[in-house]
Amino acid sequence: MAHKFVDLGKKGKKVYLYKYNAKTQKLVVTRQVLWGDWLSIDENHDFSALNIPSGYLAVKWAPKSADAQTLYIKEEHTTDKRPLEIIFLDVAQGDGAVLITPEIGADERIMVIDAGEGDHMQRFLHGRFKAYRGFQFDAAIITHPDMDHYLGFKSLFEDKKVGFNTIYQNGIVERPVSGQFQKVGGLVADPITNVKYITDLATSKSDIELHFSNENKLGRYVFPWVMHHALNNPKIKEFKMLSTDANHSTHENGRRYMPGFAPSNNRGYSIEVLGPVVEPDANGNLRLRKMSSYGKTKNGHSILLRLHYGDYKIFFGGDLNKYAEKFLLKHYTGLKRFPRKGTAASKKMIKDAKNWFEAEIMKVCHHGASDVTDEFMETVNPACFVISSGDEEGHVHPRPDLLGRLGKCGRGESPVLLSTELQRSTREKEDKKLVEKLQKNITKFGIKPTEKLKKIIEEQVEELSKNNVAVYGAIYVKTDGERLITAFKIEEPSDKKKWFYFEYTINVSGELELS
Repeated sequence: MAHKFVDLGKKGKKVYLYKYNAKTQKLVVTRQVLWGDWLSIDENHDFSALNIPSGYLAVKWAPKSADAQTLYIKEEHTTDKRPLEIIFLDVAQGDGAVLITPEIGADERIMVIDAGEGDHMQRFLHGRFKAYRGFQFDAAIITHPDMDHYLGFKSLFEDKKVGFNTIYQNGIVERPVSGQFQKVGGLVADPITNVKYITDLATSKSDIELHFSNENKLGRYVFPWVMHHALNNPKIKEFKMLSTDANHSTHENGRRYMPGFAPSNNRGYSIEVLGPVVEPDANGNLRLRKMSSYGKTKNGHSILLRLHYGDYKIFFGGDLNKYAEKFLLKHYTGLKRFPRKGTAASKKMIKDAKNWFEAEIMKVCHHGASDVTDEFMETVNPACFVISSGDEEGHVHPRPDLLGRLGKCGRGESPVLLSTELQRSTREKEDKKLVEKLQKNITKFGIKPTEKLKKIIEEQVEELSKNNVAVYGAIYVKTDGERLITAFKIEEPSDKKKWFYFEYTINVSGELELS
């Protein structure tokens, strides 16, 4: 069966699938689709008896489900090239994103960047990729060992049908011991500067095995059990530290990239690694500096990524804080002291740091916490901020004062602020109509069971088990390097009105424009 992808509508026009009405012999709008959606094309479809004008393709919609049907789409609204896609999932409190590269078939790469704390990431991956049938992802990236970033991986690592080619982490892994810095091997002071560092970093699979292979030593500690399950999953192949050091990333032209995603890999896009920043000691031993408290140190050394694709860059900000942002700005501009805000030195620092951090899209640091600097936000200067936060937590994320600062530091007259929490206004709820259908089908099944009816009931139960957190809160970013959209689902049970999106383009002057 041939396939194509939905193309981006011209001048912001929405794209639809149509159903053929045999009585009126007309096509009727039935479903809105989004750029990049996969289409199974029926090349042998017989149009001879249908009053359908030329220029349409027949689409086998949901061909393997009980609701399989033939729909139609204008051929001009299709393309053979799909965009790169990032889904910032609503994982409640925490971070969780999925990156899907634009290649097709064996060259496609899928990465899970953090997984929240609950099971929302697992639900999404099972629904999108049918992972419960077995699936091999390219990478799991644990940006730092905070529960609201890594605990959602536990159920995925436990599932022997789900695998990852590589698990990346920032070198700071919490051992099964009490305390704070004791969990990561303690601190060592530099004999010259007296700055304290974490020196016992987990850089390889052997380090992970050393700390987490013996289940009798793990007790009730959470992070150790997550890593233990990963070690015992035969479909998880490798464990690596990801950082700015040449041992952990590919260095080209003065920049650092994820292995396999450097410019020399000729993918048409690249993924730059900007943190954690490793500072070797006088003997070349790797270490990460202490940043105020234990929590701020873990957060401050988050894995930081900047994706480059054509005219666009997307920055993943982890859980950075003021201390970390000041350190990064000084490090990347070669400054020893952080300049006073508003001075000529501060403005020069921001201008120089843009070479490293500026991006059109920014995953906002630490779920919209206010512990950030205006200087760093002005450096990134995105046209769109994406905030991942939860609605039943005591952190008050995103902070109201932070939202105002984002708007002030964003690019253009109307910077866009998207939040996984705010894009979903409803809580989890049942679908009344679907419940009624399910109840009727269960009654029918009790009278006259059939395999077909059983399959329908299973699909309805699966659909009903989805919640609004997984369905409506997700924020989608799609780009082919020339065009870019940010999108989210509209909270309305209508197939004709499913998506709202912003479209961005680069004008002839090289400036970003919101269409």
